[in-house]
Amino acid sequence: MPISDSKVTLSFSDGTPSLKFPIYKGTIGPDVIDIQNFYKISGKFTYDPGFMSTASCNSAITYIDGNIGELLYRGYPIEQLATKCNFMEICYLLLYGELPNKMQNDKFIQAIAEHTMVDKKIFAFLNGFSRNAHPMAILTSLVSALPTFYEDSLYIHDPYYREISAIRIIAKLPTLIAMIYKFNLGQPFIYPSNNLKYCDNFIYMMFSNLHKKYKTNKIITKALDRILILHADHEQNASTSTVRLVGSSGANPFSCIAAGIACLWGPLHGGANEAVLNMLKKIDKTENISKFIKKIKNKSSNIKLMGFGHRIYKNYDPRAKIIRNICYKVLNELDLLNKSLFKLATKLEKIALEDDYFVSRKLYPNVDFYSGIIQQALGIPVSMFTCIFAMARSAGWVAQWNEMISDPNKKIGRPRQLFVGSKKRSINCK
Repeated sequence: MPISDSKVTLSFSDGTPSLKFPIYKGTIGPDVIDIQNFYKISGKFTYDPGFMSTASCNSAITYIDGNIGELLYRGYPIEQLATKCNFMEICYLLLYGELPNKMQNDKFIQAIAEHTMVDKKIFAFLNGFSRNAHPMAILTSLVSALPTFYEDSLYIHDPYYREISAIRIIAKLPTLIAMIYKFNLGQPFIYPSNNLKYCDNFIYMMFSNLHKKYKTNKIITKALDRILILHADHEQNASTSTVRLVGSSGANPFSCIAAGIACLWGPLHGGANEAVLNMLKKIDKTENISKFIKKIKNKSSNIKLMGFGHRIYKNYDPRAKIIRNICYKVLNELDLLNKSLFKLATKLEKIALEDDYFVSRKLYPNVDFYSGIIQQALGIPVSMFTCIFAMARSAGWVAQWNEMISDPNKKIGRPRQLFVGSKKRSINCK
């Protein structure tokens, strides 16, 4: 915990004596008031639904300034990382704090390649699911099962085994997701080809079959790589906080990541890009946009503009600008610019950005607005979108989990409550 000479005085109107609490300054960002002992010395709790004003941890991994639309991984702007690095380098950066040199990068890539396979007993587990089971439900279950094959993952206080667990998670997520895709289709699973790069290998496992190997396209794999970079971490969001909360109990990393995947499945979190795609399909044509905008402004309609606005960003999501360009390149490469929802999306975006109703509410496009269109163009079914998100976020999750376990000030998560139920009462028996 940082040392602070600054203090804030909290005064009460109910007769409680004034109290002083230390103020901590981060490298950048808002100051933090340390209220760890607030209940102990005041007999009161603080009330903060959704943790809107609560810093739950110290972290040196990711920083967001939502007011100016800035996202930094370990201090590097996302705009630079998305154009100058690949996903493996980002994984290394998040885990170890620095971008790798060539030797470090080669060693890391080799370590990932050595752990892409999964135990054959996973196949038996997979075959127990219904063919039409949702991919996220299956993925959560499969990741939950992994510690049964890796007993050393229980040694969470040993840095060596934490590192091995982190590498296994990043390496095996693409394999598991491709397995689920093939299972849903009723097709034979394609084993990893570890001479391929991370994204090439994933696309190979997804779209190859026993009769024909899928030929990778550099523009396609680069687009997927950038999507993974943009989603790799995003500070203390709901799923990351879930990973940390579960991890605070001493749970193994696979269980923590499985909990994060379950949280990500929620439509308000990882399922937002699917909602955008459904919205665009309902609008159908550009001439219907004006009518749709009017419905959004009518509060009684309960219709929302999906892919706009963000809990943190009160400006243009920096990832949205990058992914918009990726979307154009992918659709142009696949000759889909005039056969996709891209034109409809760009028209809707333009109208919304010029409308005072949305501008005054700081509803700018977020990363979900174009990501679904790209994934659909790549041939990834809508039900798999959030699985791709989980594959990307696995890097951030394991980095956050490892940081939390290493923190000497770590405590088991235990939020308190404002109780509004019945007071103590007795059962009146006749």
